[in-house]
Amino acid sequence: MIRELKVLYRQIRTQFANDGEPRGTFTALKHRNYKLWFQGQMVSLFGTWMQATAQGFLIFELTKSPAYLGLAGFAAGAPTWVFMLYAGVVADRMSRRKMMVITQVAMMVLAFLTAALTFLHVIQPWHIIVLSFGFGVTNAFDAPARQAIVQELVAREDMTNAIALNSAMFNASVALGPAVGGVTYALFGPAWCFVINGLSFIAVIAALMAMKLEPFQPRPHRSTIAADLKEGLAYVARHPMIRTLVLLVGVISLFGFAFVTLMPAWAVTILHGHATLNGLLQSARGLGALVSALLIAALGRFTFRGKILTVGALSFPLLLIAFSFIRSEALSLVCLFGLGFTLILVFNLANAAVQSLTPDALRGRVMSVYSLVFFGSLPIGSLIIGAMATKIGEPTTILVNAFVVLAFTAVIVLAVPQVRKLK
Repeated sequence: MIRELKVLYRQIRTQFANDGEPRGTFTALKHRNYKLWFQGQMVSLFGTWMQATAQGFLIFELTKSPAYLGLAGFAAGAPTWVFMLYAGVVADRMSRRKMMVITQVAMMVLAFLTAALTFLHVIQPWHIIVLSFGFGVTNAFDAPARQAIVQELVAREDMTNAIALNSAMFNASVALGPAVGGVTYALFGPAWCFVINGLSFIAVIAALMAMKLEPFQPRPHRSTIAADLKEGLAYVARHPMIRTLVLLVGVISLFGFAFVTLMPAWAVTILHGHATLNGLLQSARGLGALVSALLIAALGRFTFRGKILTVGALSFPLLLIAFSFIRSEALSLVCLFGLGFTLILVFNLANAAVQSLTPDALRGRVMSVYSLVFFGSLPIGSLIIGAMATKIGEPTTILVNAFVVLAFTAVIVLAVPQVRKLK
């Protein structure tokens, strides 16, 4: 393993020497439509993370219960299992831009409704659960279209770079949004976080409307929705590499990534902080993820994706084990930076690999399966981790889940060596 890491390090240095110019990091931004998308999404995601941070801390303040944190996470993700696959069929049958405008407007309305209830001081835990479910429904329809629209915005050879920049954009918002959300919460209260999020959706709606896309050409509907669903599922099931990558992402989301659900409780119970510390913890993870995404983008069209993905998949649970023992604020921030960094190595490269292995006609459905496993695992993991933390405490819960992830990723690395050979 040490020898392989040394080889990988030399490959990365060589790649930077040959194709790692700073301008190469942002290749996808030369496409006008993608540039509009990037700018609009950046603003919208910033608001989204302000709301997510404020909402998590608000429900913990109202209930003082880690289990309720898990329940809120479950409510936000449960619609994924009901609607995501159907949404993938819709994304292959209608204009993805139109589909996203509808979902963004719906999420804007939900954000303003959350703000109104909070301003009026009538917000209750069950309101947050119901509103989280509403956000989950809209996200279930938004995610497949959001994943699949990338190939409409850039040339095919720039798609991996665009996916990396999407990840960088997302995690820049994770790095900044929670920190600003935590400070805004402490100074002005949670309602203003929700207002800012509602306003932020205007940016992405405007960007989508300003794009100059090829006219949407719906494919002939000779088959039923059920048949289309079956075709997409069958493709994933019979393709060994896509099947392995989707399974890997699912396990890490279910047992690993769900640890973010406990951050408000961790900030208060373990580190004895408040809303500002909760925001900083979330932002540290986001900053690590941002650096990771920019690294992948800067590498350009590299041919050792599998090796980097493998390093990330093994490093993540080891860092999670270390995090479960840390009681220092400074060390917690450092460890969360590492956790965000390694998570993106896995999620970003797995996403790019699945998209590159999928034909255009099936992209919406295959990405709906990928999104279903990714987003659908999170609510179940949130529910499990919240219940476990109530029974055995947050540190032990994270430790147990980390060992599960480590065992599974080790099996994948040993049993499916083709993952390491992905280009």
